[in-house]
Amino acid sequence: MSLFTGEFECKMDAKGRLTLPSKVKSKLPEVSGNQLVLSLGLEPCLVVYPMVEYRKIYSRIASMNEFNEEFRRLQRNFFRRINEVDLDGAGRILIPKTMSKYAKLEKEIILVGMGNRMEIWDTGTYEEFIINDNSEFSKLAQKHLTE
Repeated sequence: MSLFTGEFECKMDAKGRLTLPSKVKSKLPEVSGNQLVLSLGLEPCLVVYPMVEYRKIYSRIASMNEFNEEFRRLQRNFFRRINEVDLDGAGRILIPKTMSKYAKLEKEIILVGMGNRMEIWDTGTYEEFIINDNSEFSKLAQKHLTE
């Protein structure tokens, strides 16, 4: 399993290509090759999965009973939000315009490690979603990380 952590300031070029930092590229599993999966995030961001991590989620979603209406709705809305992208020789991924528009991505980007995945945020939007108050962060940690 890949372990992505930290924040990285990046730039997206005029063609919609994002160069992944070398620290991120070095953590990509070899079994994924140059293939990554981009997904619309549940917040206004994009989520990047190495192919090996995405396959785990894919298996769970695809194995749901197709005759159950709620499962079909989940599958439809999950899979429509996905694009496979290739890492080019320069270590860049091309972000589709519709995805870029969804996340309000322009030039200044923050790439955030989230364990088995990464999030791509517009710098300004990201500031609205992070916790800047250590006491609030402490309360969340206490609530969800203590036994």
